[in-house]
Amino acid sequence: MARVLRGDIVWANLNPAVGREQAGRRPVVILSADVFNEHSGTVIAMALTSQPQRAGFPLVLELASADLRERAWVKISQIRTLSTRQLGKRIGRVSAEEIEHLVEGLNEIVAG
Repeated sequence: MARVLRGDIVWANLNPAVGREQAGRRPVVILSADVFNEHSGTVIAMALTSQPQRAGFPLVLELASADLRERAWVKISQIRTLSTRQLGKRIGRVSAEEIEHLVEGLNEIVAG
């Protein structure tokens, strides 16, 4: 598999899933740092959806820079640690500014 970089949008296998977790083959945005991705064999990622979302920031962030075929929202609360073996083809990339917004949203959720 090619090197996985922070900000990449890649296909991922999110099974098995339980309850309201995102499941199946779907795009994710890689949030973890490049050095972590390279040496750990895992990545930290957030699931994407193409379905319009009622919730706003900090629960979801609509992507503007990713150059995807469809509109996409990052489900910030749907964060997962995935083996790099669960990752597939790179399909896009988010901007550094959007990565900062994702981290900010996650901090709002976990810090209260």
